[in-house]
Amino acid sequence: MMQRAIWQGLVAGAAGVAVMTVGEKIEQRLTGRPDSYVPARVLQRLTGMREHPREQPAAVNWAMHAGQGMLLGVLRSVMAHAGLRGPWSSAKFAVVRLTNDQILENLTGVGAPPQTWPRAELAVDLLHKGVYAAVTGVVADALAARSGPGPGQVHAAMRPGRRSGVGPLPRRFTHSRPHR
Repeated sequence: MMQRAIWQGLVAGAAGVAVMTVGEKIEQRLTGRPDSYVPARVLQRLTGMREHPREQPAAVNWAMHAGQGMLLGVLRSVMAHAGLRGPWSSAKFAVVRLTNDQILENLTGVGAPPQTWPRAELAVDLLHKGVYAAVTGVVADALAARSGPGPGQVHAAMRPGRRSGVGPLPRRFTHSRPHR
């Protein structure tokens, strides 16, 4: 299951990054907001690369922008394979995506906590990361569904609704299942 979840997550994350990026470019044309080079600065600080005070290398920016989105897509794929699918799971994943950004940006000193941002800038970031999470989720869910329901879904189907007294699934449902 993990090999499948990894490649499917990379694909789902790439799709999420692509749609988010297109949305960002459209928004930037409408609002006049300039490109952000925060991803490049974060990657430079994390890896010890030489920093560029004035102009950031586009390749470094794209590597962090796309790489981070693709790697986090693996987590969303694992969620989908476990049976955490649909809009609620994508909303949970959006929080993870935003938290990941904030940890890296604040840890490296490149960013500041979101509550200190101008409200318009915060709204734009939440919108774009929400789009990323939704698209990544739709793709991850669709790919995981090809393997059937996840253990969480099987468990939920035992007795619909949240009920006490429903024990855990037998182990055969929680280990790697053959691809259908």
